[in-house]
Amino acid sequence: MTNRLSIILITYNRPADLLELLQSLDTQDDKETFLEETLVLNNNSTESYEVVKQFIATHPGIKARFIEAESNLGVARGRNRLLEQVKGNIILSMDDDMIFTKPSDIRLLSGLFDEPFFRDANTGVITFSVLYYSNREIQVTAFPHKNYEKYGPMPRFLTSYFAGGAHIMRAEVLKATGLYPTDFQYGMEEYDLGYRVVDAGFTIGFDNTVAVAHKESPFGRTPNYRTFQWNWINKSKVAWKYLPLKYFFTTAISWGYQYLKISKWHLGIFFSTFIPLIKIPFTVPRRAINQKALNYLKSVEARLKY
Repeated sequence: MTNRLSIILITYNRPADLLELLQSLDTQDDKETFLEETLVLNNNSTESYEVVKQFIATHPGIKARFIEAESNLGVARGRNRLLEQVKGNIILSMDDDMIFTKPSDIRLLSGLFDEPFFRDANTGVITFSVLYYSNREIQVTAFPHKNYEKYGPMPRFLTSYFAGGAHIMRAEVLKATGLYPTDFQYGMEEYDLGYRVVDAGFTIGFDNTVAVAHKESPFGRTPNYRTFQWNWINKSKVAWKYLPLKYFFTTAISWGYQYLKISKWHLGIFFSTFIPLIKIPFTVPRRAINQKALNYLKSVEARLKY
């Protein structure tokens, strides 16, 4: 049976970027064979998407459906809204400011799970390469392993987490794991789902056969202390839920120290974070992953301490 891709895209106030993505999708070879549908969620944008709607209407080959959210659902709830509707057996998730880089990308992505390396490992999610749009160099922040020096040269490998805006997933995985968590204010929802993927008996992989171009600046984004605070809380929450207890404490302490370094000792947010961190053991149920899953994480050199 031919694998069929359901593409899910969430967009907010980036109609020009989304249009370029859809235009690159329209240039894909064999999309009539490998593309099941393209689901686009407009996350309650304030900018007009009329140009996108017109493109969708005049290019039926991309099989796109434009869905209006009644409010801004955020990333996790927005993805869940689309994941509940997919019909293909493989789900392709991309950020709305990415583009395909060669016309064979859809065909290549549809066949990755059938590669012996991933088939034999029962891989459920695969991250592909992300390049900077401006210079086509690798975006290390979207690379699914913290040890880039070792894993960067590898064309494919198994790992512990996936890039939320650049991955494919077997649809059957969600039947075993459920959807993204919706109690995170911002960030780390991929780690939460990733641990459930591994706990369900699947592995997570990377493959560089396909590379998409991302319009994030190579110089990174301006540090946002509030955003880092949310990541600090959420990473600690994920460690509490799924990992041995010692990793909850090492994560909370390490991220706190990192926050102080990045913020140059901005103490206001630092101290205000203590209360939500202290509440985690009393408000978040634990569902520790099984020993086999923990052994897998260690075998792929997952960064568990923080």
